[in-house]
Amino acid sequence: MDTTSISMNKTSVPKEQRATIKDIKALFKIGIVNSNLITVFTGFWLALYFTNTPFLPNFDLFLLTFGGSSLVLIGASVLNNWYDVDIDPMMKRTKDRPTVTGKMSLQTVLLIGIVTTLFGLTMLLFTTATAAIVAFVGWFTYVVLYTMWSKRKYTLNTEIGCISGAVPPVIGWAAVSPDLLHIVPIILFLIMFIWQTPHFLALAMKNSREYEAAGIPMLPVVHGFEFTMRQIVVYIACLLPLPFFLGELGTTFLVVATILNVGWLIMGFSGFFMKNNLKWAHMIFIYSLNYLVIMFLLMILVTMESPFS
Repeated sequence: MDTTSISMNKTSVPKEQRATIKDIKALFKIGIVNSNLITVFTGFWLALYFTNTPFLPNFDLFLLTFGGSSLVLIGASVLNNWYDVDIDPMMKRTKDRPTVTGKMSLQTVLLIGIVTTLFGLTMLLFTTATAAIVAFVGWFTYVVLYTMWSKRKYTLNTEIGCISGAVPPVIGWAAVSPDLLHIVPIILFLIMFIWQTPHFLALAMKNSREYEAAGIPMLPVVHGFEFTMRQIVVYIACLLPLPFFLGELGTTFLVVATILNVGWLIMGFSGFFMKNNLKWAHMIFIYSLNYLVIMFLLMILVTMESPFS
């Protein structure tokens, strides 16, 4: 990618055109980072629960985990923005990023991405080496395998990107316990991996024209809405059995999680009877956001007492 022609020296940008707090949030993808941090905390919390480890005496471990994960997530997001600067102007939701507007130079953005990643991985090394390795795998998958390799070439880019998005709760778990063969981190990974596909395919349907203009081979662009809708329903159905592998979280969790899954599946099937595919995609997308928050906060709520004991 030739970034020379669109890079800007920071000193040449008028003061009033310098990056604002809003620009920084866009560069860091704060909304995505925050949603991932919920899953990091859930993984950390459940590791405390299942290893009978108290929370307060390990508050320093929590700060290292949360801080390190935040920086790695920010680093990956910044490097994604840096690399995608040539296609971001073609999409409404990305055209105002500071890398596009020139409010931040590409050299500065690249430096921020590298430095935050290195600091984050270093912080995680002070928890467990496993947590740092898992975080690096997620970072490498998102920055290299997704952003730089598959995003512009293959419809499977979504599944590849979902690997990185499924890593955060495993980082949280690994910071407390390096035993990744435990059923809990495996199921947390699977929930996140499967959840992301209907979430991002619904978003791709909503923005299919922009993806097409940018030359990104998202599933609805290449294979159409009907094929994409079938894929969304299949992935939602795959979520149905997963809560039952977390039976130790209790009946309340199983009932609520099942209701969430069944409700989403019913909504998925409703798309085949709706005339407005974009309205259905918006419904799926909004439901997915609420699903993630409710599911992971529920895991914390049903295990509230043990980590403080």
